[in-house]
Amino acid sequence: MKITKYAQSCLLVETKDKRILIDPGVLKFQDSLLENDWININAVLITHQHQDHCMDDAVNHIIKDSGAKLYSSKEVANTHPDIKPEIVKEGDIIEVGEVKVEVVHAVHGYFPALKERGIIVNENIGYIIDDGAIRFYHTSDCIAFDNDYKTDVIAVPINNHGVCFDPFSAAQFSKETKANLVIPMHYDNPALPGDLDKTEEEFKKAELNYKILGIGESVEINE
Repeated sequence: MKITKYAQSCLLVETKDKRILIDPGVLKFQDSLLENDWININAVLITHQHQDHCMDDAVNHIIKDSGAKLYSSKEVANTHPDIKPEIVKEGDIIEVGEVKVEVVHAVHGYFPALKERGIIVNENIGYIIDDGAIRFYHTSDCIAFDNDYKTDVIAVPINNHGVCFDPFSAAQFSKETKANLVIPMHYDNPALPGDLDKTEEEFKKAELNYKILGIGESVEINE
């Protein structure tokens, strides 16, 4: 399994000859992504309605260019009328060839500006991609909640600000999943930046194996 990170929480997962793109959003978007990176996509997964996770024009281009299938929640379908996802909910299983994608629970944080802008997230979903040998868990924007999810690799947001995990809770949540590798994400918005130094400090305290990926950087996970 190969995982490539783009801005914010956008990740490309390649496994079993399939290419699955999660949360292509507006932050640091460049047209070259559609020409060179986000090509030959089999499935696009959107976690929630915010534009840093769902850029309508990019999504529609990918679907038209690659013939990709689009999956997301009913709330995303309602708030993004220009895209037409197949609606999924917690507990559903998506099949992408030999790869199974579990739709899992996620809890988006709250702060008053979300209400002021009319973008409170009431329906948020994460995804666990399972190729039969490796499980990869994309939490979405998330705060800590009780669960029994287990995974080999986890991508967790670390920017805090009432929206997502702070570095401490990201570390503890990741540790509970028994992940062998943790990939921090969701720290590219200058208005709500993440603290990578603090993240490294907390991940080391928790004795986690982690990798910070720059935009366009990849990691390959073997069985």
